[in-house]
Amino acid sequence: MIIYTDGAARGNPGPGGYGTILIYGNAKKELSAGYRFTTNNRMEIMSVIAGLEALKKDGQHITIYSDSQYVVNSIEKKWLDKWIATNFRGGKKNKDLWLRYHELAKNHKIRMVWVKGHADNPNNNRCDELATAAADGKNLLVDEVYEEEN
Repeated sequence: MIIYTDGAARGNPGPGGYGTILIYGNAKKELSAGYRFTTNNRMEIMSVIAGLEALKKDGQHITIYSDSQYVVNSIEKKWLDKWIATNFRGGKKNKDLWLRYHELAKNHKIRMVWVKGHADNPNNNRCDELATAAADGKNLLVDEVYEEEN
């Protein structure tokens, strides 16, 4: 299973969105959603969460491509494990989304790969299109935790 992800925010914070593409063999599925007030980093994490939540069975080997070094390093360099162990001490942000990701990730074997954004990767570019279109859309969702905290 391959998942491409991207997040976007207009203003950061501001309206935001994510785009996700799931690829399994010849099958491809696109996901996106927009939020009325959020951050780019939250949308980068949400794009990964949306991809994992769309999976129908556990125990999959998944490669997730992201142009967010924040997301890739948090997972691959085990920063997230340290944040969870210290209950996100020191003001680490996006606890709600990271814990949501962590629960989903327990069910799979995940490898994160960083890709250069806005470059020559068609799937990453498509995720960017999905994310920005979602951020610019109507009927935006509410990022309740972020809005409550800010």
